Amino acid sequence: MRLSSLLGASALIALGAAAAQAGPALDAVKSKGFVQCGVNVSGLPGFASVNDQNEWSGIDIDLCKAVAVALFNDPSKVKYTPLNAKERFTALQSGQIDVLSRNTTNTLSRDTSLGLDFPAINYYDGQGFMATKDLGVKSALELDGASVCVQAGTTTELNLADFFRANNMQYQGVVFENNDEVLAAYDGGRCDVLTTDASGLYSTRTKLQDPDAHMVLPEIISKEPLGPAVRQGDDEWADVVRWSFYAMVQAEEFGITSENVDQIAAETENPDIQRFLGKLDELGSALGVSNDFAHQIVKQIGNYGESFERNVGMDSPLQIERGLNALWTEGGLQYAMPFR
Repeated sequence: MRLSSLLGASALIALGAAAAQAGPALDAVKSKGFVQCGVNVSGLPGFASVNDQNEWSGIDIDLCKAVAVALFNDPSKVKYTPLNAKERFTALQSGQIDVLSRNTTNTLSRDTSLGLDFPAINYYDGQGFMATKDLGVKSALELDGASVCVQAGTTTELNLADFFRANNMQYQGVVFENNDEVLAAYDGGRCDVLTTDASGLYSTRTKLQDPDAHMVLPEIISKEPLGPAVRQGDDEWADVVRWSFYAMVQAEEFGITSENVDQIAAETENPDIQRFLGKLDELGSALGVSNDFAHQIVKQIGNYGESFERNVGMDSPLQIERGLNALWTEGGLQYAMPFR
């Protein structure tokens, strides 16, 4: 047998073996017929909130739906569990939810001591500050002595302490368990400044009594790579979450949208795109889903750029620029591993 044939046979054997295995989480989700997705309890417009039709929407919700499409070809096969920051990890560790998609920062301690895995980063963020324009400050470095509203049990709370300590400034923390309480306190004048991820500041500002009276200060004081989390030790389930998100990113890089995906699938002779859309090889089977899972995700949810723009981008009330969340080909950090 020629070397190329040997390699091909080995690859097929490996592919078949991978397709035959499934971890307990993936089996359990398939068995019950839906994905239990943990989301933000407070409702974070643009990321996870209930819209006028009483439906969950947002960039974190799109990730939950993408996983449901990969597994069941149906974005409605998701049940949502609203969780605050304090509850979220226990809910995942205990099996109450299958995946946490709730603006959660990937950190070393969470990756190790909490027994979690972060399969992807669906939003690159950083912590910032919002203040009333009447406060008269233009920079976070002018906040010495300020009272700061912050949510308990978050990296935000830790970063806040580090920032003021590093700059030899004093502050008074006004701490609450959930984002609604933080927002109400800030809007009610109980603190000078509100701090959270910059995306959260833009989202939260839309809920204030007079959004135009507030400004987001220019400093970003931390790296906040936000993404879905799963329980550590179930690689097959983590793979499904990871590649469901990568499908959205890769589709944007290929220029494939929810509007043109059917036409491209029918007409393309590009082997990379044929492979991505399930017309060549059996990548989906290796993952434990259908071969056209990426095609269906793009058709039913859209590519990453479509999701970004309608939820948080310039087409949304938040009007956040792509920035670090642009594709790597556009100078950003969003990058899917190769589909082959």
